[in-house]
Amino acid sequence: MSADVVIAGAGPNGLMLACELSLAGVRPLVLERLPERGRDNRANGLVGQVVRVLERRGLYGRLTGSGELPRPAPGFVFGALPLDLSVLEDNPLYLLPVPQLRIEQVLEERAVELGVEIRRGHEITGLTQDGDAVTAEVSGPSGGYRLRARYLVGADGGRSLTRKLSGIGFPGVTRDGTITRVMHATVPSAMLDSATGGLNVPGHGHIPPLTHHRTERGVVAYAAFPGRPPMLTTMEWPDDPPGEERPPTLEEMRASLRRVLGADLPIGEPAGDGPFVRRTQVGVNTRIADRYRAGRILLLGDAAHVHSAIGGAGLNLGLQDAVNLGWKLAAAILGWAPPGLLDTYESERRPVSERVAMQTQAQSALIAPGSEVSALRELFGELLGDSRTVRHLAGTLAGADLRYPMGGSGSHPWTGRWAPDLELHTADGPVRLAELTTGGRPLLLDLTKDGALASEAADWHDRVDTLQARLPGAAGVTGLLLRPDCHVAWASAAPRPDTQEREELHAALSRWFGAPLAVAGRVS
Repeated sequence: MSADVVIAGAGPNGLMLACELSLAGVRPLVLERLPERGRDNRANGLVGQVVRVLERRGLYGRLTGSGELPRPAPGFVFGALPLDLSVLEDNPLYLLPVPQLRIEQVLEERAVELGVEIRRGHEITGLTQDGDAVTAEVSGPSGGYRLRARYLVGADGGRSLTRKLSGIGFPGVTRDGTITRVMHATVPSAMLDSATGGLNVPGHGHIPPLTHHRTERGVVAYAAFPGRPPMLTTMEWPDDPPGEERPPTLEEMRASLRRVLGADLPIGEPAGDGPFVRRTQVGVNTRIADRYRAGRILLLGDAAHVHSAIGGAGLNLGLQDAVNLGWKLAAAILGWAPPGLLDTYESERRPVSERVAMQTQAQSALIAPGSEVSALRELFGELLGDSRTVRHLAGTLAGADLRYPMGGSGSHPWTGRWAPDLELHTADGPVRLAELTTGGRPLLLDLTKDGALASEAADWHDRVDTLQARLPGAAGVTGLLLRPDCHVAWASAAPRPDTQEREELHAALSRWFGAPLAVAGRVS
């Protein structure tokens, strides 16, 4: 075999998967058709649960360059309507304003540290598979060659060649009625609002920063980031949208701003060498692959699902796909995966992509032009005065409302959910849960006073780590079994779990981490 897993695509999702597989002890090989890392920021940060997921892998500090912990955002938007998140006691929505180029750089550096080989300028041109492996035809700088791997994962974007070669359909809808223009540009200093970070445009009024600003004629977004020129985005619904997606000229962008705002915003060319974004997108695709797996070929990120960029859900969805798939694929390769484990990648992640498709389409409807939409926005804005509505939308945007079906009869409220941030007291001192999960291994936390659970995972010690600790306060939990993606596979609140709960723990260990080892002369 050339590799355990070949990954097509060295974007954030493919690189994250490569890191996860390497942590689990398998050999990924990443192929990227572009000869060098791109210079176009497709995203300006991370929104949602993925921020804390990256902290659980020790990557948050690398991205921020500081030792500060993630903090929830005080506010956000839904369909260009403001969400006041300060009304929530347990705000689930986290933001990390780091450009995609930096995210890719950090993930690539981490992958290389873990021994991942990345071949740039290499593109898959053909695929075949049998019962044991996938054979890929590859075109590289020195010519064509073949690779053979146990599995192949397509992380090659919304126009995925891997998906097409594997015969996986991509049903959904395409709305051709919009045109979106994005450009780095300078803005007049006299229009800058130092109090808000937004713009005050004569003849129009205030444009808040980092949000979609809707008018009856379209949408404008303004974002200023340290060390980079401001980025301006317009979205319009023209009667006859153009069919081509060439970069807009400066004058075309000025004209678009004038149409949407009803006033002039005299932008200029940014200074310096860049890279500067300048792109046009016609229409919006919302599509989900009809299956995430065809034999030994799997899809990841945009190759499996595409949707509107509104709300910044793309990397939140794709990177968590990678964290969900990585350990399961590694288990299949290493031979300890229980039956059906790899199939849970789709059964768990497809509903999440469907939910993202739903909420991005709902947001797109709320920003469209027209008096009927304005009336809908007025009513929706009234509903946002209820903190329960704000909580629901914040959880939806963050992906924090997710609860996987874990099977069994466990009824603890944490079961199936992402484990909350915990500070544990151990014999060696206090430790945060995020410090225990950087290696990507399953973890049994024994939080009982007398260590009643410490030996329960002994027959899985090659796959599952165990830690005895105390959890100060009344947390309502005395035992936690965490999957590598930090979702709770089993939990107990009993001071000393009884026989039934221990049996449920053993069932969860077997269900997610395979058969126990041979112990004391017997095979369990």
